[in-house]
Amino acid sequence: VYTATSITDAHLIKGLLESEGITAMVWGGYLQGGMGELHVMGLITVRVPEHFAVQARAIIADYESAEPQEL
Repeated sequence: VYTATSITDAHLIKGLLESEGITAMVWGGYLQGGMGELHVMGLITVRVPEHFAVQARAIIADYESAEPQEL
């Protein structure tokens, strides 16, 4: 449901989905270490069970479109 730009990004989205009760897994995370300093574009993904896909994408879209809040 999500293609991450980094392992940190992937785990942030995974945590977001899990906080909403959706089981999520990071795939391809170890590839970043294998590639060293090169960006591993498109290889690190967050996956969920198929029956949660629509809900997960909606949560991610809301997160990505949210305005930053000032402290």
